[in-house]
Amino acid sequence: DVYKRQAVDEALAGYCDTIDVQINEDNSITVRDDGRGIPTDINTKTGKPAVEVVFTVLHAGGKFGGGGYKVSGGLHGVGASVVNALSKWLEVKVCRGGKVHYQKYEYGKVVEPLTVIGDCNPDFTGTEVKFLPDDTIFEDTVYDYKTLEIRLRETAFLTKNLKIVLRDVREEKPIEKTFHYEGGIKEFVNYLNKGKQELYDDVIYCEGTVNNVYVEVAMQHNDSYTESTYSFVNNITTPEGGTHLTGFRNALTKCFNDYARTNKLLKDSEPNLAGEDIREGLAAIVDDFQLRVRIGAEAVNGNDDRHVIFVHVLHVCAQVLNALFERRNILLCKLCLRHAAIVFQRANRRDNDDAVRLEARQTALDVEELLRAEVSAEAGLRHAVVAQRHGHA
Repeated sequence: DVYKRQAVDEALAGYCDTIDVQINEDNSITVRDDGRGIPTDINTKTGKPAVEVVFTVLHAGGKFGGGGYKVSGGLHGVGASVVNALSKWLEVKVCRGGKVHYQKYEYGKVVEPLTVIGDCNPDFTGTEVKFLPDDTIFEDTVYDYKTLEIRLRETAFLTKNLKIVLRDVREEKPIEKTFHYEGGIKEFVNYLNKGKQELYDDVIYCEGTVNNVYVEVAMQHNDSYTESTYSFVNNITTPEGGTHLTGFRNALTKCFNDYARTNKLLKDSEPNLAGEDIREGLAAIVDDFQLRVRIGAEAVNGNDDRHVIFVHVLHVCAQVLNALFERRNILLCKLCLRHAAIVFQRANRRDNDDAVRLEARQTALDVEELLRAEVSAEAGLRHAVVAQRHGHA
């Protein structure tokens, strides 16, 4: 996963289009990319080739120094050297300047100096890394195809236009799958909603950059009652959530309730729609990229910056959602109807008082009437447009 992430870093920087991952017969892994290729020049501080420094020295990756990546999902410059140290052997080939450079390591140590082993097209650059995990350290060194398939598909969704090829040649009949999604996280949401009925046609998409934090969100509701929201930072999954996810959820809850209050879908005496109600049937992807224009102690870090991220995600999502509400978008009327019905059902279950049930029922009916009016208006507009076109014809 480390070398895949480094290739993805090249893609995020705009230098890589394709990543090829292969599980070999001996359970070694080969990762190829068509990025710029790890530098092979002599590092002035160490007197060693830069590629050797990357694979043998901690904190020596492309994330550090003036030429580091602006966005990176790797392990802060330690990934390559650590995986090298945990491998029985590792081989790296780099195509740069019309030459193919090669070096081999065993148990993290250099066993062959960097040498030129051939020529390549001067216009082609890239890196190939092949390694075998050390079975004296890891109890299980057999790679699970399904695990890699899930992770690489996820990475392709998160990295728009990047093509990732996964190949397993351990069996007599090799398996190969290609993951390539031009729609990025919008296609990710479509994938999550596969086999379900969407409540509206288009995936809602939000993006924006504030103070070096880029936020990207896609979401769509379906007819289920289960939330499927996944959050990421720099394309790395955050299963425990975080301030970016909290910011998204707060924006969603606030915008829905503001709209419901403004349009009298909720009476003054009624409580706000609960966040968990609004998110029922929601499929969403939340990804934020902390742009690494500053390094070390100045990078996005600490409680203050976590609050900044929360505010930025909330701001970006709220802008898009409020714009949809201002247009009285029919999909949001549908959602308000659905959640008013949920409120009615819950009130009906927990309270036998006829007055309470009647008030909750009336709320649902009021929203349903608004929805029908919106549907009628939208149909009338379509009819007028069609008539006008036929008139011009």
